[in-house]
Amino acid sequence: MKRKLTHKAVICIILLVTSLEACQKLFPAAPKAEDDISNGVVPGLTTQQLAEHAVGDNEFSHIFTQQEGLGPVFNQASCNSCHIGNGKGTPVTALTRYGKITGSAFDSLVNENGPDLLPNAIPGYLGDVMPSDANAFTHRIAPMVMGQGFIAALADSTILANAYPHDGVSGRPNYITPTPFFIPQPIHIALNGKYIGRFGKKAIKVSLQDQVVFALKTDLGGITSDYDQTDVSNYLVGINTGNLVQDPRVSAGFVNHLVMYLRTLKVPPRRNTNDPDVIAGEQLFTGIGCASCHISTMVTATSDIVALSNQTFHPFSDFLLHDMGSGLDDGVPEGSAQSFEWRTAPLWGVGLSGNSQGGQLFLMHDGRATSFSDAIALHGGEAASRSQRFFALSTQQQQLIIKFLQSL
Repeated sequence: MKRKLTHKAVICIILLVTSLEACQKLFPAAPKAEDDISNGVVPGLTTQQLAEHAVGDNEFSHIFTQQEGLGPVFNQASCNSCHIGNGKGTPVTALTRYGKITGSAFDSLVNENGPDLLPNAIPGYLGDVMPSDANAFTHRIAPMVMGQGFIAALADSTILANAYPHDGVSGRPNYITPTPFFIPQPIHIALNGKYIGRFGKKAIKVSLQDQVVFALKTDLGGITSDYDQTDVSNYLVGINTGNLVQDPRVSAGFVNHLVMYLRTLKVPPRRNTNDPDVIAGEQLFTGIGCASCHISTMVTATSDIVALSNQTFHPFSDFLLHDMGSGLDDGVPEGSAQSFEWRTAPLWGVGLSGNSQGGQLFLMHDGRATSFSDAIALHGGEAASRSQRFFALSTQQQQLIIKFLQSL
């Protein structure tokens, strides 16, 4: 038997449809093309590897609480807070790193909660303030985390093959004293007990595990692990004040799942590769010398993850340190990297950066450049000649290079 809709039911349906339409306006539809999505896994993973990736994915989005050991001071409460959608961060969520310069010596002021400023605090406590004796500081926006497993799978010999003088540039590796928990792999080459860093703005971390352990403890704040059980503190109010959660806060398994998640994220997808303008732009990019540092193609070594073994990928970086000139000198050295030296930033995914940055580009280590032209203009030191060549091109040629960068 058919039943007529009551007046009240009709009103409810209208309200439901109206609400759904409003939600669609507030929350844009998911990208239609797979190439526009800044997540996803490396093709060819096993069922077990996919399961481990999923666990790490949940951890990456997990919001830590005071009851879980966050604080007493912290920067953010989750990895995803800075790496939104696995993409680049913005100046709003940038880290502040500081220290003290005395003559030629630099002190990262660990006894005053350095090297990172943790401005937020759990209820009842105050966040960090810049120590009065700090006279150098820098801001760092979060990098895109896609494709990190390919970088981790590079052999040191591949990185060293592009080091030292060539094509008018002289990139060099940042040799880092390893963490106590670092286990060298066949891809690593030691030099006087140190190993080549490849992660971080100045290549300060040798492995993804190093990066994750440091980020949990310092970039978030107070999330210790089996690998590093020394807690952060607020030096203004006392050691570990307000934090009654036993160390370590997370297990080695938690860290390892996060590492697996990062290792198995797919590379940032290229777009419009058959566009004649994009092809012409890449030729100009190479012609003015940008590819001397932003090397397009590399091949991974043999890996314990078959899907990462002997894979050709396109990071557009040499993962080496370069003198970038006084304009980018932040006064903060790291490892063997001088304050004016920076690791060549991988350009893959740069065309997708705006997706995680609210539609506005924030480029360079601190997000100060809001356009590709701004970023190129800031290239000094070894890169100054490349910058000059770019601005010597016609407006049309400059736009072709920019269109190429937008395709990455």
